[in-house]
Amino acid sequence: MALPLSFPTCKFLLLLFHVVFSCTLLFPIPTHQTETTLVAPIFKDKSTNLFTLSVNLKTPLHRTNLFIDLGFFFPWIICDANYNSSSFREIPTDDHCSSCDDVGMGGLSCSNCSIFNPPDPACNPNIFVCDGNPENPLGKGQSSIGGGLALIDTLALPTTTNNGSILGPLIPITNFTFSCTSYSPQLFKDLPKHITGLASFARSKLSLQTQFSTALSTPNIVSLCFPSSPKLDGPGLAFFGSNGPYYALSSSSSSSKIDLSKFLTYTPLIVNPVALGDTEINYRVGTPSSHHFIGLTSIQINGKPFPINSTLLTIDPESGFGGTQISTATPYTRLESSIFKAFTELFVKEAASSPFNLKVTAPVKPFNVCYHAPDLTITTIGPSVPTVDLVLHAKDVVWRIVGANSMVRVKNKNGVNLWCLGFVDGGVKNNLVNGKDNQKTPIVIGGKQLEDNLIQFHIESDRFGFTSSLLSRSLSCNNLALLKK
Repeated sequence: MALPLSFPTCKFLLLLFHVVFSCTLLFPIPTHQTETTLVAPIFKDKSTNLFTLSVNLKTPLHRTNLFIDLGFFFPWIICDANYNSSSFREIPTDDHCSSCDDVGMGGLSCSNCSIFNPPDPACNPNIFVCDGNPENPLGKGQSSIGGGLALIDTLALPTTTNNGSILGPLIPITNFTFSCTSYSPQLFKDLPKHITGLASFARSKLSLQTQFSTALSTPNIVSLCFPSSPKLDGPGLAFFGSNGPYYALSSSSSSSKIDLSKFLTYTPLIVNPVALGDTEINYRVGTPSSHHFIGLTSIQINGKPFPINSTLLTIDPESGFGGTQISTATPYTRLESSIFKAFTELFVKEAASSPFNLKVTAPVKPFNVCYHAPDLTITTIGPSVPTVDLVLHAKDVVWRIVGANSMVRVKNKNGVNLWCLGFVDGGVKNNLVNGKDNQKTPIVIGGKQLEDNLIQFHIESDRFGFTSSLLSRSLSCNNLALLKK
């Protein structure tokens, strides 16, 4: 039996321009694979307020930046004629594409390998290979769809050792499967500028956490700590294959380590049985959604609930409409119009009362509620405003949103100096015929509300973990101990 490929030990060096991996000695894959925890840095993009992940791809290894998406069901990467790797390979099939459905990219589609980049010296024009059609999760319409091949190559990430506080050797995933596509402006429209593709964290066979779990025989768990700052020296981290510990350094003592996993509260992950409307190409008819849903029962502002049509909070098993989704494809939480109206009215009322005494001013898009910045008191957990509580499957399971996660600073050279409520109107239900339906889910929790939160998707146990704001504990996602080594 051949020995696994060896890759170097790496350290994160937070230098001028992203994470750089400093490599030393070669290491094989650990023998005790069930103890392997992989990690990767998470960055916030300043221009889009979306999140990206940095990984190592190809042979030799090359740093690759990918947009983090929690819903699209397979990863995709630009690999044109400049894609140089000695380890990539296509997935062969017959001219009926009969084996392509098993790949996990949503359908029976295949092509001749000679018509795609990157050029494959081993391509036989008489052999068909499986396709994978990527989509821009922020786009709408046929122009947001790309064409490409299903490709396999090597991806490598470092491990953690010493109970999660020290960075260990790089571990290769030699059968990492993704869609290899060509660049088009629409495929990248509204996505971060410096990325070369998408990292899938969906409920799917080809999500990163599922591929790593399968390759290393580790639990299908991923934990994500999202940074609130776009500064390159302050990333968060993704942890794959482990329930913890995830150590952060106390702000009061640089030598005091705090395990963030101890702060996780859990609620069930809910499966939406209908994928229709999730993507532009409806090739997953009859399959469940790859998005992550939780069971929200009510929303409270300053401890006060407001009425919500209960049919909006539960998923209809026939249409898939309803429920609460967690997403990194929207920077701000979207609320269905009737929920948004009641939510903003109560927030404005509570903010106008003591001790806040805030008066609204003219808003700026995309927001509907804004305040003059000098009127707000700034605390360690952000602007002092009414708290927003997402009440989940039980009354005592509450995801608390404090000012740092509910308010967005808007300041520009034209004299605008505001704090705005970071929730947007998601519109009303569509009568879906074809394509993506952005009104399919009435509540979509967005990226702003995830910042400086540790969240965990435990797919095998169908549960979702969250800490609420780490700022409430004088911690943040850029306090993680691995980043300080």
